[in-house]
Amino acid sequence: MPERQRGRPRAFDREHAILEAARLFWRRGYSGTSTRDLTTTLGLSTSSLYAAFGSKAGLFEEAVRTYAERYREIHQQAVAEKDIRSVIDRLLVDSAHEFTQPGDTHPGCLINSAVMIDSPSTLDTTAYIAELRHSNEQTLLERIQQAIRDGDLPADTDAAALTKLIQAIWDGLSVQSNLGTAREDLLTTARLARELICPQVTSPMSRSSAAVGRVHE
Repeated sequence: MPERQRGRPRAFDREHAILEAARLFWRRGYSGTSTRDLTTTLGLSTSSLYAAFGSKAGLFEEAVRTYAERYREIHQQAVAEKDIRSVIDRLLVDSAHEFTQPGDTHPGCLINSAVMIDSPSTLDTTAYIAELRHSNEQTLLERIQQAIRDGDLPADTDAAALTKLIQAIWDGLSVQSNLGTAREDLLTTARLARELICPQVTSPMSRSSAAVGRVHE
């Protein structure tokens, strides 16, 4: 009897594998996701998974870094805006969009999910997330301090407290997205937060126009 021909193995797509693994970790937690779950979902043998990622822990760390690093980019892009209202708007609005990316391209926000609480302390993921949070907060703090120097915020503004407030709102949007809050609802919250934080703040261009108007009065 002729030997049965084996099917052609599925090509390995690392990016897709990381996305699928991140989805599993998001739904089940680190401890609740077994190596068998991963190999079944990714279509890989255990040896192939280990060859690609080193271990289940290695795959988890790469998944977190892949999707969490986007939030560093959002902070950096936001602080490049010319006025503080735009900084806050872009930071919160862009993050709300990122938190609610379509499920076929994004696993959800891992930073504030139960996945991070569930991850064992032996992984360096906790240290990475702590560094990411500190980096993002420092980036925003420096931009707020610049806004105070430029007169874009009142001189008596507590830069550290304002930074903490904005980051707390950011965290809240992340948690709400993990609970299934719709994108439009998150965007409404983000924009309301901006208005409540700096109702008296106008863009430099608006202030210049107002000053010119007063000169001509």
